[in-house]
Amino acid sequence: MQKILLLSDTHSYMDQRILDYASEADQIWHAGDFGSMQVIDELEKEKPLKGVYGNIDGADIRAVFPEVSHFTVEETDVLMIHIGGYPGKYSPLARKAISLHPPKLFISGHSHILKAMYDEKFQLLHLNPGACGKYGWHKMRTMMRFVIDGKDIRDLEIIELGKK
Repeated sequence: MQKILLLSDTHSYMDQRILDYASEADQIWHAGDFGSMQVIDELEKEKPLKGVYGNIDGADIRAVFPEVSHFTVEETDVLMIHIGGYPGKYSPLARKAISLHPPKLFISGHSHILKAMYDEKFQLLHLNPGACGKYGWHKMRTMMRFVIDGKDIRDLEIIELGKK
């Protein structure tokens, strides 16, 4: 069983509340737009970090994280892409990656819109944690946490960090 903290779109912002939640997780996943290496360093001090680079991330972050990440946690296949869209509106890159190797869990960021949707066509759960940074048009900073236990994804929680 792995407790996952999922966040995105920090845009160089980090606060103690994010780090407090990170300390309770087994793994931290960041769906892109870190904004700075400092965000990465602070998260990696807490727990193991998986992520993808986002459209605002520079060469330093792109040297550390890929654009597309496929990985397995327990018995659950995961695909993460920053600009990935959502069921019925996938980006071309996401549509291709999902078609070639359908995951059980598809993670994206970028939109600053928190979403949890099931895709019947591809039989996968899509999660977008919204944005936990202060840059962008969103009003509420959000993240998600959940548990992966074998093939089960459960105990999904939305975390509201307050207004930006």
